[in-house]
Amino acid sequence: MADYEPATDEDMRIATIQLGRPVRGVAGVAWRCKCGVPGVLVTYPRLPNGGPPFPTTYYLSHPGMVRECSRLEASGIMAEWTESLKTDKELAKAYNLAHKSYLEDRAKLGAEIGDEVLEIANITAGGMPDRVKCLHALVGHALAKGPGVNPIGDMALEMIGDVCEHPCRTEAIDE
Repeated sequence: MADYEPATDEDMRIATIQLGRPVRGVAGVAWRCKCGVPGVLVTYPRLPNGGPPFPTTYYLSHPGMVRECSRLEASGIMAEWTESLKTDKELAKAYNLAHKSYLEDRAKLGAEIGDEVLEIANITAGGMPDRVKCLHALVGHALAKGPGVNPIGDMALEMIGDVCEHPCRTEAIDE
C-alpha cells in the first residue's frame, strides 16, 4: 500500500473546493503538490454508512493535474496507448502488475473498514489491465505509488510535467 497521511480538516476543506462538492470516504492524502496542497486522495472502497462501492482508490483532486489529464484524454492518446498494450509485451506486463498493485491496495483499505467489497473484486480504475480508459485514475495511482508502478500513469505524467500553480488556490472562488 502506498503510504498516505490521514486527511486533516484543512485537507478536506481544500479537497472539497478542488472537487466542487463534499468529499466522501477519504482515508487520507497520498500525494501533495510542492505547495503541500492535497492532490491525490486515498478513498475507501465503499462509501460511508454501507453505501455503494467506490472503485477509485486513488482519486486525483489537484485542479492542474485534473485539467491536464482531461487535455490529454481529449487528444486521443488513450486509444494510442491501448493499442500499444496489444503490441508491447513489456508495457502490457507492467500495466498488469499495476492492476494487481491497485487491487492489493484496495483490499488493504477494505480490510481497514472490515469490508471486502466483493461487488468490485478484480475491477480496477482507468481501464486496467487491458485498456486505457481514465488518465485521471492512472495518474492518481502513479503519483500515489511513485515512478515505476503504473507505466501509463508515468507516461502521462511525463507529458504533463509540473502543473503546480504555486501557490495553489485553497480558497473558494467568489462568483
